[in-house]
Amino acid sequence: MAEKNYTLSDFHYDLPDERIAQEPAHPRDHARLLVYNRATDAITDDYFYNILEYLPKQTTLVVNNSKVEKCRLLFEDGKKEIFILDARNDTTVKTMVRPGKKFKEGQTVDVTDQISATVLHIDEEGLRTLKMDPPLSSSIYDQYKRTPFPPYIEQNEALSDEYQTIYAQPPGSKAAPTAGLHFTQDLWQEIGAAGINQEKVTLHVGLGTFAPVKDSITDHTMHEEWYKLHKSTAQALNESSHITAVGTTSVRVLESNKMHHAVFKAEERATDIFIKPGYQFNAVDALITNFHLPKSTLLMLVAAFMGYDEMRRVYDHAVKQNYRFYSFGDGMLIL
Repeated sequence: MAEKNYTLSDFHYDLPDERIAQEPAHPRDHARLLVYNRATDAITDDYFYNILEYLPKQTTLVVNNSKVEKCRLLFEDGKKEIFILDARNDTTVKTMVRPGKKFKEGQTVDVTDQISATVLHIDEEGLRTLKMDPPLSSSIYDQYKRTPFPPYIEQNEALSDEYQTIYAQPPGSKAAPTAGLHFTQDLWQEIGAAGINQEKVTLHVGLGTFAPVKDSITDHTMHEEWYKLHKSTAQALNESSHITAVGTTSVRVLESNKMHHAVFKAEERATDIFIKPGYQFNAVDALITNFHLPKSTLLMLVAAFMGYDEMRRVYDHAVKQNYRFYSFGDGMLIL
């Protein structure tokens, strides 16, 4: 049967503001867990600390270990902002800026008495390439660095550590791989002790993950994001009979890698894979994820994995059952 041509409005749903989590559950693994079984269409309501009761015993759990960078530079109590998307070297950066009208091409903007930014280029999306003075390695920037919480979360630097997974290592992400935020050290060790293999990949979360779909799903192009898959991980995955991806970013690494090589293979490369309904999964058998924003590429990936109609039914259930949504919200396991 031919796949429906979905429009952006097909991925809209109404969510009361009070359902948007402003901080994580404490402890983290006390977040709620919705378990959806694709074989039976059954929905089970539980808590994340019980996830071992649902994970297949033979599965390999794959997480994204990228660490969130403090890439927001806020000046004048937030009146000026430079959000660093990519540092090409110690002085040249690709950024989002605010207010845009102050950052005109060719101009040098004094953001403080000690820091200036020269606008080298403005691309078609309004992203600025800036030359920073002094270099970014200067300690002068430290007082202006902030955690890049998404706009629907009240900016609270006290929650900075909560916006990192327990296994975060290489810095590079502009947003957290949030499905992994539910793991505590105790739960992580419990899962390993149960004999479930745990593997790590790295995808540095950037615009590819959180850039909105503006017009047409068909015409949407994902921004490239860099990923790394180690040789030992590739070998373990090739030997696995079942793979559970933790988060949509892990899915994108695994599916991209296997698409290029037919088997898992060690590599470092960029991916712009856009997974939406109609996509045939080749690498992932189960998925742990959060509840995502309407009209987002993340929601489209989930709809591709569980089926569009079932996604609508499950999200309707989650709203009615008062699940907490988005980055600090509750989790879902799709089997």
